[in-house]
Amino acid sequence: MAGPSPRRALPVPRGPAPEGVPPARQRLQEEKTMTTPRTVLITGTSSGIGLATAVAAATAGWHVIATLRDTSRADALRAAADAAGVLERVQVARLDVTDTASIAEAVSGVIAEHGRLDAVINNAGVGQLGTVEQIGVAPFRSVMEVNFFGVVELTLAALPHLRAVGGRVVTVSSLGGVVGQPFNEAYCAAKFAVEGFLESLAPVAATTGVRVSVVEPGPVASEFVASLGPSVPGLVENAGPYEAAFKAYSRTTEGLFDQAQSSADAAAAVVGVLTAEQPAFRVQTSGAARELAGIKLADVDGSAVQAFTSPWLL
Repeated sequence: MAGPSPRRALPVPRGPAPEGVPPARQRLQEEKTMTTPRTVLITGTSSGIGLATAVAAATAGWHVIATLRDTSRADALRAAADAAGVLERVQVARLDVTDTASIAEAVSGVIAEHGRLDAVINNAGVGQLGTVEQIGVAPFRSVMEVNFFGVVELTLAALPHLRAVGGRVVTVSSLGGVVGQPFNEAYCAAKFAVEGFLESLAPVAATTGVRVSVVEPGPVASEFVASLGPSVPGLVENAGPYEAAFKAYSRTTEGLFDQAQSSADAAAAVVGVLTAEQPAFRVQTSGAARELAGIKLADVDGSAVQAFTSPWLL
């Protein structure tokens, strides 16, 4: 379903103002919405799914606040938006999902400038390869800060404003948020936590008119793969009793990424959730991802997933 035209008048519920917003300012914001497009804030837009989602959302008619921890890395985003003819709808802003003050500043900036926030897409994330004996505990903490607590903090900051307009929270999770994958313990743990948080929040938020969804890509050909922590040779050197299994895993995943989905295809699924009238809570971005998610969600005793992933290590 296509997004709204930038000139389309949009209904705004006249409920109580979000905390801290005076009634007079709320009225002014409601008046502004009659001539402005819906606004979405997206995290992690320097490359990959985030960049492609920013351009696709702008193409669908949304005004996009495309956020990055380092705005000097926005050249590729601007070039892609310009090539798509939507540069005027893409506004670059700084946001570090591990910094509470940065999150608050970004959200308040959107409200001050645009008068409304209709949706948040939690996309920023980092990967981490290695089993716990290879990498230790510290990487688990850092991955949780970005992939889990970053989602919690931004969702918390956005909810009062989303509630005011019947908005939505869309979070790019992963197939690794459903299926535990060998040598991805830290990453999968964080994504499992994200899905537990949002699956629990979804019915609560729905009582106030806010829809919550997670999008689960499988392998995607993007720069994200380069962020997966220590190099493979370094991990092999430190693999100890897991050396043979890790080498086998590396061969398996190279084959998977040879058949990876494009960032644009994954982004199309994200924007589909953003624009759907009745979005599902859980959406996979490919048939292969749906098949494996289906195996897991029907796997009461865990044996089916173990049978599926164990051969990756042989």
